[in-house]
Amino acid sequence: LGYDDLKRINPGIIYCSITGFGQTGPYRERAGYDFMIQAMGGIMSVTGEADDRPGGGPQKIGIALTDVLTGLYTTIAALSALRLRDETGEGQHVDMALFDVTAATMANQALNFLVTGNAPGRLGNAHPNIVPYQAFATSDDYVIVAVGNDAQYGRFCEVGGRPDLAADERYSSNALRVQNREELVPLIEEMMRAKTRAEWLSELEAVGVPCGPINTVDGGVAFAESIGLDPVVTVGTGDAALPGVRHPIRFSDAEARYDLPPPELDEHGDEIRAWLQEDA
Repeated sequence: LGYDDLKRINPGIIYCSITGFGQTGPYRERAGYDFMIQAMGGIMSVTGEADDRPGGGPQKIGIALTDVLTGLYTTIAALSALRLRDETGEGQHVDMALFDVTAATMANQALNFLVTGNAPGRLGNAHPNIVPYQAFATSDDYVIVAVGNDAQYGRFCEVGGRPDLAADERYSSNALRVQNREELVPLIEEMMRAKTRAEWLSELEAVGVPCGPINTVDGGVAFAESIGLDPVVTVGTGDAALPGVRHPIRFSDAEARYDLPPPELDEHGDEIRAWLQEDA
């Protein structure tokens, strides 16, 4: 049954469909897969090292981000449609396309193109609009440095023993640091190798310069547990119990429940079909 059929049965129904390329147009019959959509939508053109760098070339994101975000957007759309139904009594067909979501996901990179007319390229871990804002090798490991303003940049250089890099008029503002990225970043790389990861993290945190380690998946879970975020939950009970990741939304006066595991294929199919027949 399509949306029009179901709407005749129940005018208030909220019907969500997810496709690769939408309901109309020449690609409407084509299957959509996250990897393919990341490539076609432009994500892979801005992910990975530049072609002239070691390991250069397009890269997909390490998780199925387009799939995940399409699920989130679909949930937002369905809840919005429910709220509208409270006012009008009418349902909606929520039409979600993976390609639409990818286009929205491009965010600042898409705007960089729309404003300048120049398509952005791959910069590895660097940021197209902020410097320094990337991963740096220390004497023993990697550290993420996310300098968000000029004051933070000054403190960053002080900690590194290079106040001259903050005083130099070529690097005195973020716009100038972006413009002179090719000259500045190698100097910062040299500065970063003079200390260990632990030293950088401790000293930068002490002066309010955003930074962090690059954790493995297990390290990320352990870190979340160490700061009281309780990331792991048990979904379902008894023999059906499975480990899962806690929902990130936290309410002041309600608690998410994890009573049921994800349903198996067609687990509730008979129930739903019987309900549709009753309403018909």
